[in-house]
Amino acid sequence: MPAPRPPLNCPPGLEYLSQLDLILIHQKIELAEVLLGFESNNMYEIKNRFGQRIYIAAEDTNFCNRNCCGPSRSFTLNVSDNMGREVITLERPLRCSSCCCPCCLQELEIQVPPGVPVGYVTQIWHPYLPKFTIQNEKREDLLKITGPCVVCTCTADIDFKQFPRDLDIKMKAVMLGACFLI
Repeated sequence: MPAPRPPLNCPPGLEYLSQLDLILIHQKIELAEVLLGFESNNMYEIKNRFGQRIYIAAEDTNFCNRNCCGPSRSFTLNVSDNMGREVITLERPLRCSSCCCPCCLQELEIQVPPGVPVGYVTQIWHPYLPKFTIQNEKREDLLKITGPCVVCTCTADIDFKQFPRDLDIKMKAVMLGACFLI
């Protein structure tokens, strides 16, 4: 997919997000993972509504972290464009996922370009609903996300709800990051 013309003040590589109001994320399933039961670094394809790949995301974690901490593990997710340039980095610290432990809620830092924080996704404590706040680089609340009561899926794919096409491009990157935390 050819790169669209970048809007003003658009960080390099995020020009694809300027035209999107919907994203699809498909996890690449590893056969060895299924057969052996050991987690490997996850890979994801991020696509537009037409199924065209716009980014690829690669998890960077160690074996013990992946296999001992499960879905609560810390991770770094490097998001690259179709030319292989790293354009977004997602950093998640190790946190407890118990609803009884509101002192260790989930958090994700989104960096664009890598090393420069542009926003955060932070969990809001609730006994049974997944609730999150989208924050800018100054940690000011901008958006809220409330998930379903039961978080269960048979596939690894995420179909994100639509968001405004004119949403700030950096906030679109933060919303993309939210998909990987939720």
